[in-house]
Amino acid sequence: MSENLKMILIFMAVMSVVGFFAMGIDKMKAKRDMWRTPEKVLLGLAFFGGGAGVWLGMQVFRHKTKHWYFKYGVPVITLLELFGICYWLS
Repeated sequence: MSENLKMILIFMAVMSVVGFFAMGIDKMKAKRDMWRTPEKVLLGLAFFGGGAGVWLGMQVFRHKTKHWYFKYGVPVITLLELFGICYWLS
């Protein structure tokens, strides 16, 4: 495995952890009627390598699951990231 691929995988893992916790924190803030994380930030985390974490956060926290752009967009982003990694490995 190349050094570049290792760095990309580490980056994606970190972004996924950040995305997961961002979804949890936003759900907590929603319940407490506090200032919320903008949706474009959450989608940006998914787009820039954190798709798996945001998708998992949606399921675990039951958050943003009714918005079509999260319901369909985040899984598509995650699959594209996965296909990109598989393509790089081949």
